Amino acid sequence: MSAYCDPEQDFVVVALGAEPRVTEVLMEKPNGGAAANAEFNEVPETGHRIAVSKRLQFAVCCHSQRVGHSSEEDNSSDPPAPEKKPKWVGLGLCYALLSGVFFSLLALLVKKIEGVHALEISGIRCLFQWLFTFPIIIYNEVDILGPKALRLLLFLRGLLGATAMMLFFYAIQQMHLADATVIMLSNPVFVSIFAWIFLKEKCTLLDPIFIIFTLVGVVLIARPQFLFGTQNVGFESDYKNRIKGTMAAFASALCASLTLIVIRKMGKSVDYFLSIWYYSAIGSILSMTVVSITREWSLPSCGMDRAFLILIGLLGIGGQTFLTKALQIERAGPVSLIKTTEVVLAFILQYLFLNRSPTWWSLGGAICVTSGTSGVALQKWFTSTRKEKKDQN
Repeated sequence: MSAYCDPEQDFVVVALGAEPRVTEVLMEKPNGGAAANAEFNEVPETGHRIAVSKRLQFAVCCHSQRVGHSSEEDNSSDPPAPEKKPKWVGLGLCYALLSGVFFSLLALLVKKIEGVHALEISGIRCLFQWLFTFPIIIYNEVDILGPKALRLLLFLRGLLGATAMMLFFYAIQQMHLADATVIMLSNPVFVSIFAWIFLKEKCTLLDPIFIIFTLVGVVLIARPQFLFGTQNVGFESDYKNRIKGTMAAFASALCASLTLIVIRKMGKSVDYFLSIWYYSAIGSILSMTVVSITREWSLPSCGMDRAFLILIGLLGIGGQTFLTKALQIERAGPVSLIKTTEVVLAFILQYLFLNRSPTWWSLGGAICVTSGTSGVALQKWFTSTRKEKKDQN
């Protein structure tokens, strides 16, 4: 299973293998019809319901085609089919790059919209994603509540993922786009800490170094007064907004890291679209409830802002789709490295469309954070490659 924490909330993506298929069905039932019926009516852990009649018809068809074959041919085991590789070697990396472009444009639109609260934007984006995933769940006959033993983890996945997205959108509105993106993209560094605490995974000697690099980068971006004095922090209003945005972006990174830990804990027992559906449903309910309580609900007066809200929903779906396809055909390490290009894209978009030139402090912080996340990605890539070679030998 490959996994990467998506900077948007759903800021987490898991690439699972192909779903199990029926390779052979025996028509002869063993003694005791109850046991056989239980076998045919079994519901897999992924939440899919088995269409019994269709599989029985498939079994009859396969049985009729085997007539005339010897028992040796029936008992012979065919070698496993080789895994299909993409026609182009760099296709997965291109998908990851397109995902980064989509998410960067989404963050830019969040910054461009004025007069709309971040929670309202989050709710609209979750609503679009809910409308996209719900028909797929119905078509695949997935249990909408998921496996009973994993419903609490599904709820936590949705709550943490939605909270990460809402905090990230709030950070974008309070500080520079590139700075918020840099801090949010530091989430892979903290995964190793939470994996060591909750999943008992090993922590290497390099992990603390990557964490220190990341924290130094966050401090350079925030520039607190007690370290940098009053002359290097800018205007008072800008400083307060930057501190609030930094805290929100950092909390968003932590929530995104915890989301990945929850998804690892669930493993392959939960359908991917069901995990996204929980995130979308909980995010829509949570954001709309908070906006209604605080009375921040307001439709944008400008027609362009309304178009931006629709584009945010569509870009979120597109970015999530490309990231999923990238992780299906490529390792998580290279995909994580490509995702760091979102930092460069954020600085470019900020300069072109928001007329904001980066400061030396922001550039230094971006270099530190990118070094930490790239180090984590390279370490995981090297470890997985070495493990694969050892298994082959």
